[in-house]
Formats: sequence, C-alpha cells, structure tokens
Amino acid sequence: MELTALALLALGVLLAEPVSRSLSRAHWPVRDPVGALLLWQSVGLAGGLSLIGAGVVYGLAPLGPTLPAAVRALDGSAWSRLGVPHLLALVLALLLVLRLLGVLAAITVRTLRARRRHRDLLDVLGTPWPAAPGARVLDHPVPVAYCLPGLRSRLVLSVGVLDALDPAGVRAVLAHERAHLRERHDLVVLPFVAWGATAPFVRGMVCAQIAVAALIEMRADDVAASGKRSGELVGALRTMGGAAPAAALSSFTTALDRRLRRITDPPPPLPLAVQVLVRLAAVALVAVPTALLLLG
Repeated sequence: MELTALALLALGVLLAEPVSRSLSRAHWPVRDPVGALLLWQSVGLAGGLSLIGAGVVYGLAPLGPTLPAAVRALDGSAWSRLGVPHLLALVLALLLVLRLLGVLAAITVRTLRARRRHRDLLDVLGTPWPAAPGARVLDHPVPVAYCLPGLRSRLVLSVGVLDALDPAGVRAVLAHERAHLRERHDLVVLPFVAWGATAPFVRGMVCAQIAVAALIEMRADDVAASGKRSGELVGALRTMGGAAPAAALSSFTTALDRRLRRITDPPPPLPLAVQVLVRLAAVALVAVPTALLLLG
C-alpha cells in the first residue's frame, strides 16, 4: 500500500503543477474546446482524488494489503496499530478534504447570495423585453450584455446594446449568453475557482482556472457563431469591446482580439481520431487513481 500511496501522491502533484501548466499553454484546445473542458475536469477530479487518496492509503496501510481490506479491518483497536506517520497522513488528508469542501461551500453560498441579490435588483431596475423571454433591459448607455445563471436565470442587455447593434448582432449576443446558460458553464468553472482558492500558491491550479474561463468563452462563441452568424458576432463583440473604459487592462483587449481572430478565421477542428483520444484520456485520468484506490 505504501507504493500505491506514493504513486497516487506523484500523480496528484504532476496533475496539479506540470500537467496543468502545460495544458494551459497548449494550442490544441482552441480547436476542441469541449474536449479540452472535459480533460480539464478530469485533471481536477483525478488530481484531488489522488492527493486525498494518497494520505488515506498510506494512513491505513498497516491494516491491510489494499484500501478496501484496510477499511474492513477498521475497528476499535485498529487505531492503536497505526504509527504516528500514518496518523499524520490521515489527518493531512482530512484537512485537505475539509479545506476543499469548506472553500467550495463558501464560494457556492457567496455566489448564490450574490446572484439572488443581483436578480432581485434586475427585476426592479430592468424592463422585461418581450423579444427575448427571460431577458431584462437596463437603462444604461454603455453596451453591456451578460447572463445570470441559476434556476431562475436572466439574460441582461443594456439600452446601449440595442442602440449600438442591429437585430442580427443582438441575436448573436443573446445566442452567446444562452449557450452559457444552457450548458451551465457557471458549474463548470466553479470547482476550478474553489481549487484556485484552496491553494493559490500552486500556480498550476490558478492556470487551470484561467484556462477554463477562456474555454467556456470559446465554446459560447462557437455556438453563437454557428449558422452563418460569425460576422454578426464579431461585429457585436467589437462594438461592445470598444465601449470598455480607456483605463481597461491591456490583457482585456488582447483576449478580445484573440477571440475575434478565432471567430473570423476559425482553426481547423482536431481530427476525429484525436478528439476521441482526448475524451478517452479524460476517462483514463479518472480511472487510474480510482483503480489504484480500489485495487492497489
């Protein structure tokens, strides 16, 4: 079991740092955002499972040759057979679980409260727009459009959007925001926000959060640009991006320029065989630590 624990620890560290950093710098995800998002979720799940599992496996190693056997051997006298290093490993695993779950719960509660307050304000200040069910129009001259996810989701447009864009541009913007809502991108990015907040000193976890946020925008762009709407989406994004304050960070402009280039000159999709391999790799990443925990 000690070798299994070492393998899990090594896998968890690799996924949290070099693998996450390398994947965040890779160029192929722009050609397959869906596959990249699946792979990122597997990296996060497998990494957490490996790091937590390493502590549990090592901590219970004296009780049996495998983790299931060790769990079955747990009784009132089992703890006396564990040495200090094993007890320390169990404590560290428990602390990691509590830290991760605590951060995730805190972020989730804070997000839900903020959304509720935001939704209540929108219902008071926004005007329902019959042309788009569920949409609210804010009386503001700056072109702004966003979605508020949740069970009672909202699409939000400013008067500036309706003034600055033609109907085709407005439809493209709405298609982009509806893609976020329909595919629940807020739930996709939430675990990575929690990972980044759990260990902000681990650069790979921060890179993962940034990369996933960029990928969900690519995915929404792809949905909105389908059906020969790419020109309308580019024009809408350019108009709305041009309304950003002059003091906006240059990174915002750079990211927007990359999105516009990707829409106007989309990269060729990955070959089907490679797309299948990416998805198989995502499954394998989760299967490896699971198998080590059950069989190692």
